[in-house]
Amino acid sequence: MESFIINNLTIIFGLSIAILYFCHRLHIPIIVGFLFTGMLLGPHGYGLIDAIEEVEVLAEIGIVLLLFTIGVELSLKDLWSMKRAVLIGGSIQVLLTIAVVYFISSWIGSGFAESVFIGFLFSLSSTAIVLKLLQKRGELHAPHGRLSLAILLYQDVIVVPMILVTPFLAGVGSTGDAALLPIIAKGIGLIVLVMASAKWVVPTVLYQITKTRDSELFFLSIIVVCLSVAWLTSSMGLSLALGAFLAGLIISESEYSHQALSNLIPFRDIFMSFFFISIGMLLDIGHFFENPVLFILVAAGVLLLKSVIAGLASYLLGFPMRTAVLGGLALAQVGEFSFVLSRFGLEFGILDQDVYQLFLVVSILTMAVTSSVMSLSPRVADRVVNLPLPSKLKCGFHPGAMMDVLDKKTHLEDHLIIAGFGFNGRTVAKAATVAGIPYIILDTNPETVRKEQLKGELVYYGDSSQKGVLEHADIKNARVLVVCISDPAGTRRTVALSRKLNPNLHIITRTQYLQEMEPLYSLGANEVIPEEFETSIEIFVRLMKRYLIPKDEIDKLVSEIRSDGYEMFRTLSGTMNIYDMEVDIPEMNITNVRVRSSSYVVGKTLTQLGLRKKYGVTILAIRRNSEILASPDANISLISGDVVVLMGTPEMISKVDPLFAGGDIE
Repeated sequence: MESFIINNLTIIFGLSIAILYFCHRLHIPIIVGFLFTGMLLGPHGYGLIDAIEEVEVLAEIGIVLLLFTIGVELSLKDLWSMKRAVLIGGSIQVLLTIAVVYFISSWIGSGFAESVFIGFLFSLSSTAIVLKLLQKRGELHAPHGRLSLAILLYQDVIVVPMILVTPFLAGVGSTGDAALLPIIAKGIGLIVLVMASAKWVVPTVLYQITKTRDSELFFLSIIVVCLSVAWLTSSMGLSLALGAFLAGLIISESEYSHQALSNLIPFRDIFMSFFFISIGMLLDIGHFFENPVLFILVAAGVLLLKSVIAGLASYLLGFPMRTAVLGGLALAQVGEFSFVLSRFGLEFGILDQDVYQLFLVVSILTMAVTSSVMSLSPRVADRVVNLPLPSKLKCGFHPGAMMDVLDKKTHLEDHLIIAGFGFNGRTVAKAATVAGIPYIILDTNPETVRKEQLKGELVYYGDSSQKGVLEHADIKNARVLVVCISDPAGTRRTVALSRKLNPNLHIITRTQYLQEMEPLYSLGANEVIPEEFETSIEIFVRLMKRYLIPKDEIDKLVSEIRSDGYEMFRTLSGTMNIYDMEVDIPEMNITNVRVRSSSYVVGKTLTQLGLRKKYGVTILAIRRNSEILASPDANISLISGDVVVLMGTPEMISKVDPLFAGGDIE
């Protein structure tokens, strides 16, 4: 073991660093990098690691920690908020994939247990890869992003029952009625244990632990909870992984879940690297080179099959065709939990080595191309939508379809169209209501449409990137279109199509990143509001206020910044920086005002003005050219160009404002 720790760990991590660096440069998922590392290190590669059994022990710890952290991260409230997409969409995707794969496997000669188990393996997608790519592309909150998240959450949960069922598929567990009673009893016992522990036992124990403020003691307590529940389920004849998952659920319902997760993630990542490396060690790349065409065709078939099924699940939930295609392609790969599950299939003899090697190679291929598939998905979705299909079919399977509802609405002119009813869309709608501007809202989430229509909102179901939907929203008679959707490709398509349908339309669109501004302007947008840009401006404004820069100069600088958005912050020449006034007086403001040539105060002494006596406002300092006059004399006269530092309540300062005509009060 000592030799393993010193030599093998150095080899494993050293090679991992080199391979993961190239994976990062080539935009290949990190999981594929670990698998490739194991392939090179293992007996089918260069055979650099001789302590394979020790690696597998660490891999088992990785599985336990992975299931535990999944349980901790699992928010029952989040699941409930997306219950329709999780339960219906996830069930359709998983069960339909299992059924289709079962029939294909049975047709080529596989047995019942093997066919069902292969269906299990291919029904799961990669949570780690998909969420990371969606976040990187800024699409996590887009309709297809939220939909993908819901189905992935379902898959993360359903893998536990799959692990539980595996021994029975292999014939290890008895199948008679007498054998079902102990299983039911164990299940009821585990549910009671989890509920009691989550509500009373664990929170009480952890509360006493946290009172000590000892981080090491807290960390060890979390590990003991994980391992003890895992040991308990194992002693009942169930899997360690199931126990770890249940232990995570127990912790997730307490107020200590975030701290527990932050402590465990580094250890989980280390041990999970051993898991994927151990899987890579089992991969015999020679199988691939014996018939590479077969493996590539099977991988392509898996991508196509999973895309269609996941897209169908999205479509049946009521989402439009474009969202369904994007969601389907995002979930096309095989997931990391499939590798976890495959180990159980190998252990119980459900999979033979040839099928296992086929599964490994195909899974790695699907993972490796996920980034490219998701990059191409907007173009694929646009081509599918442009097919000569009925508009009703493109809009989605939804009872309150866009076309039916809009045909019955009152005809509008000079109205506002709001595409997307998230936070930004709701804000625009409220502003339009206050201003009395007639508007129509388009959204692709059927649940949102249904809820808001019941509230009396003029919101309709439809994909704004489709011509038919925009035409039914009277795009030709609209005055303004505000695009508030979180799908960059959908935003570009909406802008281009809207400009084509109405050359006089004023198009305002939001985007997340600065680099998306020019493409949107070139497609016909009149105004592009980048969230990244506006956030930086808001930070800039608040920073300048904190350093007591006069409001008129801040406004001028912000105007200059917005007029030249790519060169954000120029040299702030001629501005005033009073950075040494670090005083925070409750209910009092310290603010600056510039004296203009037309101001009433020009030529008046401080005594003549009597600001403190009349208004309760104190003059702390005067900036005159490069000189700062602190605690100025009462007989000093104000001249044009002075910057006066005032202190008083907001109400007091507002009363002084008229005296500084031409100046601005903060």
